[in-house]
Amino acid sequence: MKFGVVIFPGSNCDYDTYYVLKDVFGQETSFLWHKEHDLKGVDCVILPGGFSYGDYLRSGAIAKFSPLMKEVIEFASKGGLVLGICNGFQILTELGLLPGAMLRNKNLKFLCQFVTLRLENDRTPFTHKGKKGNVLRIPIAHYEGNYFAPPEIIKELETNNQVVFRYSDAQGRVKEEANINGSLGSIAGLTNRKGNVMGMMPHPERASEALLGSQDGRLVFQSIIESKNI
Repeated sequence: MKFGVVIFPGSNCDYDTYYVLKDVFGQETSFLWHKEHDLKGVDCVILPGGFSYGDYLRSGAIAKFSPLMKEVIEFASKGGLVLGICNGFQILTELGLLPGAMLRNKNLKFLCQFVTLRLENDRTPFTHKGKKGNVLRIPIAHYEGNYFAPPEIIKELETNNQVVFRYSDAQGRVKEEANINGSLGSIAGLTNRKGNVMGMMPHPERASEALLGSQDGRLVFQSIIESKNI
């Protein structure tokens, strides 16, 4: 599996993601500069976390105009795997590759802490190494992570089983107090209709080694690496 990690001005999780893919999992990994038009033959594109273009206007609003995004959209339309993490998720909604939008957190504060998630869909290229109902401990770091979409879109997401992760308590119960940023439906991650594009607000790259306090994020990367087997 060959990965490409996109770098925008303001990305700050690009090297973390690169390190996990290349050094922890031993995968061929390249950086993709946002101004280029070459995906370098990768099998999976990752839009990492950070503050692309300083989050001016709103998170991801300027990054969607980066030249490389034309190639990413075409890549996704042909079934290529695309993962957006935190700011990458925000960018995917701005690009229209995922429905909905990100609002400011319900308490209007930047949140940086571990959260627990319940795995809702274990039949995607990003989650098939887990089992529905698994509870994962993965950190978040965002100010605009409050997922919003019109009622008809939320209904469609639920009907099509596109919701991949929900904020939950440690026992996997979806409760209001566990929904730390106020996302509709406690949505922490979702896919497009085809299932080849996923966005998630928590940072799996920050939970891929025991030294970091959790290895639960490995599920996402291991699933992608072995996705050709499903």
